[in-house]
Amino acid sequence: MEKFNKLNGHAIPLPIMNVDTDMIIPKQFLKTIKRTGLGQFLFFELRYDQNDKEISSFALNQDQYKGASILIAGKNFGCGSSREHAPWSISDYGIKCIIAPSYADIFYNNCFKNGILPIILDEKIVTKLQEASENTLNFSIDLEKQTISFVENNEQKEISFDIDAAKKNCLLEGLDDIALTLNKVSAINDFEDGQEKHTPWLYGNKI
Repeated sequence: MEKFNKLNGHAIPLPIMNVDTDMIIPKQFLKTIKRTGLGQFLFFELRYDQNDKEISSFALNQDQYKGASILIAGKNFGCGSSREHAPWSISDYGIKCIIAPSYADIFYNNCFKNGILPIILDEKIVTKLQEASENTLNFSIDLEKQTISFVENNEQKEISFDIDAAKKNCLLEGLDDIALTLNKVSAINDFEDGQEKHTPWLYGNKI
């Protein structure tokens, strides 16, 4: 997993509440177990009509948001089923950070496991950022300092955010669950050696 420290990029406003994982990545695209290739189906039923033509009013189809790496969403983002394809599709599209008032717990934790920074802010602040994203081309996110910076009306603005220290460290170091476990290999081996001495039958050894 790539390390996450600073991110500079455009932001996509998505002022919709209760966006569930089926809206993020519809069920017909869940046949793969690969993390790549899903970005093209992100928000598929919001991006395209029944004839698979782009819906011009949807933000992801508008030129000013092409290549954006930040998504500013409504509260309870990622609710519904626990499909991990949801953060996979978001990451594959190129979005590395989501800002919202609240998230579904499973989706929120899955973001960290896939290198995505989910930021929680007050709903009024999120609304302000959504409005700013319509005119501001660039946002700067500093995970180490826990700040979001942008220019509004020729004035530099900065907003602070909170994040769990352990989750922050995992993103900064690029550690997913497997990498975290591998960091503890020495301690795991010591435990198993001690356990084998006291309970050899667990390891197929004769007493």
